[in-house]
Parts: sequence; C-alpha cells; structure tokens
Amino acid sequence: MGWFRKDKPEVEEEPKKRGMYSSDLGPLVPAKHFKVEFPQPTGAAAMDESIGERFPIKGSWGGIPEAIGGWYAAQSFIGYQYCAMLAQHWLIDKACSMPAKDAIRQGYAVDCETPEGMEEKAASKLANDAANLIEKIDRRMHINRSMREFIQFGRVYGVRVALFVVDSTDPDYYKLPFNIDGVGPGMYKGISQIDPQWIVPQLAESNINNPMGMGFYEPEFYMVRDQMIHRSHLVVYIPYPVVDFLKATYQFGGVSVPQRIYERVYASERTANEAPTLAMTKRMNTFQASEGADMDQVRENVAQMAEMRDNHGVLVHGQGEAFSSLDTSLADMDALIMTQYQLDAAICEVPATKLLGTSPKGFGASGEYEEASYREFLEGIQQDVQPLLERHHQLIMKSEVAPKLGVEPMEVSMQWAALDSPTAVEFADIELKKAQTAQIYAALGAIDGMDIRKKLQADKDSDFFNLADIEEDPVEGGEVDPVTGLPTIEESQNPA
Repeated sequence: MGWFRKDKPEVEEEPKKRGMYSSDLGPLVPAKHFKVEFPQPTGAAAMDESIGERFPIKGSWGGIPEAIGGWYAAQSFIGYQYCAMLAQHWLIDKACSMPAKDAIRQGYAVDCETPEGMEEKAASKLANDAANLIEKIDRRMHINRSMREFIQFGRVYGVRVALFVVDSTDPDYYKLPFNIDGVGPGMYKGISQIDPQWIVPQLAESNINNPMGMGFYEPEFYMVRDQMIHRSHLVVYIPYPVVDFLKATYQFGGVSVPQRIYERVYASERTANEAPTLAMTKRMNTFQASEGADMDQVRENVAQMAEMRDNHGVLVHGQGEAFSSLDTSLADMDALIMTQYQLDAAICEVPATKLLGTSPKGFGASGEYEEASYREFLEGIQQDVQPLLERHHQLIMKSEVAPKLGVEPMEVSMQWAALDSPTAVEFADIELKKAQTAQIYAALGAIDGMDIRKKLQADKDSDFFNLADIEEDPVEGGEVDPVTGLPTIEESQNPA
C-alpha cells in the first residue's frame, strides 16, 4: 500500500567539518565536492573534446584515501585578495621581500659594446660615457626599486606583469608585437607594474589548438581595462609555475608564497603563542580537603592560602587536608617553537638564521649549507629579473643614450656583482692576490705593465679604477723595464 507514499526529496549531504590538522581523521569531504575540469578552449575540436574523458577527477580518488585526497585537493588557488591579506603578516612579508632585496643589493656593472673598427681609446671613452649615462638614468628611473617590487609582488601574487611605458604616437603600438624601431628619442618613460587583478589574459587560437606549439597555453595578449597589449611588450614573472592542467585555475599565473606557507605560519604562531600561556599556567596547585569538609570553609581556606602564598610564606592547612603542586616542564619549548619557524623558512627558501635573525635550533645545523643554497637561490632570482633589466636598457639606449651621444644604439650587457660583501681585510687580501698574479704573469712575459695598468683602470673594485692614461713615447733606443713595460728613468730623461 505504499503506492500513494511520496518519496522524500534527496538532501545533498553536507561536507563534514574538519579540524585544522586532520588529514588522518577519516572521510572529510565526499569526492563529488571536488571537481577539477580541464578548461575547454572555445572553437576547439577533435582532441580537446575528449580531454574531460581522459583526465577525469570527479568520482574515485584513484586509490588515494579520501581524507588524504581531499586535503591535497583543497590546496588550490586562494585568490589574489587573500594573497594580499596574508602578505600583511610580518613573516610572510619577510619571506616575499627579503630575497628581492638580497638579490639586487650589490647591484650590477653595465658594459656597452662599441662598433667595430673604432680606435681603441675612442671606443673605450664611448663605452664609458654610455655606461655612465645609463647608470644615471637607472637612478633617475629608480630601477632598483622596480626590480625589488617585481620580485617581491611576484612572490606575493604568484605572478607579476611589468609594462614598458613608451609614449608612442601609434595608437596600435601595444597591440602589435614589440618593435624597437618604433621607439624614438625621448619616448621611453619607465616601467609600470600591474597587479594581476586588473589584468585579463587573452589566448589566441594558436595558443589552444596545438599542444606541440611553443606558445601553447601561454596568453598571447593581456587586456588592461580597454587596452589590448601584446605579450612581447611585457615581462611576466611567475616564481612557481603550474602545469597546463591548472593554468586556467590560477588565471595563467602560478603558486604564490602566501599559499605555500600560510598553514605552516599559522601553526608556528600558534605554537609561539602557547609559550607565554604555558609559562603563566605551568604550575597547578591541588588541595585535598578532608572528608565531609564544609565547602564554604574550604573556599575560605583556599583564599587565605592564595593570599599568604609566596616564596617566603608558610602554607598552613587543617588536619586531613593535603596540598601538592604539579609543574609542566618547558625545557624543549624553545626548540619546538624554532623548529616550526624553520619549516616556514624551508618553504620560502630563506635560511632560518636570516629570516628570523637567530641561530637554528632543533635540527643541529651550522647554517653553512643553508647560506650556500640561499646564494644559489638569489642567483636564480637575478636570472629571473634579467629580462626586465635587458629590455629596460635596450629602450634607454634607443630613447636616451644613443641620441645624446650622437651614435647608433649599442648592445648593453650587465654583470651582477658578488652577493657577498667582503670586509676591508678581505678586500686587501683580494688585492694582494691580484697583484701577485699579475707579477707572476709579467715575469713570464705573458703581459707587460701597460696590460696591468689597463686591467687596474677597468677594475671597479680596485683603488686604481679610472686611473689616468699615460703617454707611451719611449726614447728611441732606450731600455724598457721588463715588469712595467715602460722606459727606464735614466733612458727617458730629457737630455736638456
């Protein structure tokens, strides 16, 4: 007789709540709440129509326990607003800004390649004049600050876009691919950096139809308000890229440092905040009242004991009553806290000794390997910022330097300075070793004094940098010093 019985509507099961660190507490969220679908390109045919069948992540976790699979699937793009909010935290801000500052602190040397066929002295003067002018323009345009922001906010958001501002009369200048010939004298104004929430990546048909293409799933254009900008006018920095499968989820950016570190920072701060709480509550006093005691009298006795209790007082209690004190040990609390912060440092690739300004604890490390690894990391950051600096100098040369010097644009190269800053004693030792090396080569006849002098003139770390040239007109028939390569004093004196 259940014909007239109405079926109850199916109620979708709500995801079960989970704790902060609970990947081992059984099922957390049903698998149907996690759907990762490959974005279907518009107008695509053939291969892309079946991509959802070949990459299904809708039903089973494929052998991974549901709790673990759900925990990993939840580690996805957190959005640019959350990235900015999390970056306000002192540790996350330090993890994003410190590598940017350290990578460019020592600066770089600029070298200009002069045209072939020029006289050596004239070519050297032209190269020095051009390099000095570039350095002045770099300071005027605050290029160091631009490079710091490029790296820092690239780590904050997972992507950073830099636009080279050119005051061109061509309305389609940015829409067309970059052409250095379209930049005239005085057109280049500097670098503008755009936060990713103001940018909409645009894929052309060639970016989505051929996985073998070099630009597959790389945006060809970027829309900023109503301005379409070709990618060649931009330098895009993505510190931690993702695979093609996830690029659309991350809006064609990458994983940010806040997303990588927020859970561990929360655990570290909670652990550190637990220390003062434990310090204030580490001692627990217990009072055992006698059987059948009057509770009002017990409360009065406890209040009197609390009032009398100090390091010099005497504890008095009645017959049949007992008093004891239990202490919580805090012996390893400092190591526990610092170990949590060292995990933060490992995620952001900054040594704990530098990130926290203290010696490492818990791991028993000296920090030497971490410092060497950090230098390699900073060198990688310098390579990431190199395209920005090269395009900037190319535009400076075309717009400012070449017109002022009245020459054709020259190739500009950069050499990053050493990341370490030697002390005065270390500098003196380096200079001594250089002098000994030059002396050995001169004694072998491989070089002479003029070669050494030119080397000293060009060495910016030397006390003899930019040493004035001397006239090379030895007296005919005079003797030449084998070390200096110059005429001896006696032979070069004026007979008059």
